[in-house]
Amino acid sequence: MRAFVRVRSLTDEELTTLQKMSRSRTLCAGRVKRARIILMSNQGYTHQEIAEKIGVSYHTSCRWIGRFNALGLPGLDELGRPHVYSEANIGDVIQTALTNPDDLGLPFGSWTLDRLVTYLTDVKGIPIRRSRISEIFRHEGLRWRQQEGWMGVRVDPDFGQKRGLLKASTPVHLSTVS
Repeated sequence: MRAFVRVRSLTDEELTTLQKMSRSRTLCAGRVKRARIILMSNQGYTHQEIAEKIGVSYHTSCRWIGRFNALGLPGLDELGRPHVYSEANIGDVIQTALTNPDDLGLPFGSWTLDRLVTYLTDVKGIPIRRSRISEIFRHEGLRWRQQEGWMGVRVDPDFGQKRGLLKASTPVHLSTVS
């Protein structure tokens, strides 16, 4: 039989905080469940009883009680995935995106997300996806600008006069009155 781990004795402040968390309608559901796990363990329920009443596995109950015993209330925070990119990598992404490709000796005049991904992967050694680059830009308060097409700006300011009058592509039909 497995050893039964019970929650350590709670301070008055922890008990009050856990009771508020367990009744909360604004906290995420996982955090509310974790608070309930700790409170039920404090009331003497076994891991199996907690798992059945709350709808989690036996091992989940054991894990959160163990984390709470070791870390207190901060132990109930999400575990989360560790960061994949270091601060230096993120800095390289931003610096590269803000650098003119001509200055890097590249054969194009502006960045697209695909070009940036290729450059970062091949040259800088940072395997990164387009979506992650967009997330980094949003987090840093930067906006990705769309590349301007040739139709937006006229190279020749006298183009309209040189072109002459436009001819309609469809003839104009006058309506007849009956």
